[in-house]
Amino acid sequence: MSGTPATVALTAAGLPFVEHEYAHDPGNTGFGLEAATVLGLDPGQVFKTLMAEVDGHLVVAIVPVSGKLDLKALAIAVGGRKAAMADPKLAERRTGYVVGGISPIGQKTRNPTVLDETAELYDTVFVSGGRRGFDIELTPRDLLAATGAVVAAIGRS
Repeated sequence: MSGTPATVALTAAGLPFVEHEYAHDPGNTGFGLEAATVLGLDPGQVFKTLMAEVDGHLVVAIVPVSGKLDLKALAIAVGGRKAAMADPKLAERRTGYVVGGISPIGQKTRNPTVLDETAELYDTVFVSGGRRGFDIELTPRDLLAATGAVVAAIGRS
């Protein structure tokens, strides 16, 4: 066990998960795609955690690394009007994680969370485990349980 806030939270909640560590290339800033490539996974099954501000409030968006976040769809999903990407430093402070290793699970401050609907196409999905070079695999249902997320179409190609 690696003992990140994400794994601690999953263990405390009694939710099963599988750890996947890999050698992160410090020069690579495409963190999610790197994980998919190194772990030999379909990029649609690997999800990145993004922080956005919707009407001045932080929201967590979980979308496939193979696509982008649709900010307008995210705002609608949480009943807001306007969304923009959050400042990376604010995201780090509010989550307790560093960019490239932000997990949607075990964040320091719990924020509204939206999971892209494509997660439900897979038996298991991969998200950051709380540091660069570390992903956790779990079912979409357990990811929803761990984060309190709602499901919506927030990703785009």
